[in-house]
Amino acid sequence: MDKNIVDGKVKQVEGKAQDIKGDITGDLGEEAAGKAKQVAGKVQEEFGKAKDAVRREARKANEEE
Repeated sequence: MDKNIVDGKVKQVEGKAQDIKGDITGDLGEEAAGKAKQVAGKVQEEFGKAKDAVRREARKANEEE
């Protein structure tokens, strides 16, 4: 599993916590920053998934040779 998948999931959880904190305290900036961090985490996770898929395909191609 690519490190970006794990790091992206961690970033999403941190962003969700920040979003909830902003919601509870009424801090719209904190809430928005949390949502942005969640999106960044999702992008990083998907990037890691794509890298894994490329690696799998490359291994398959090498095995077929």
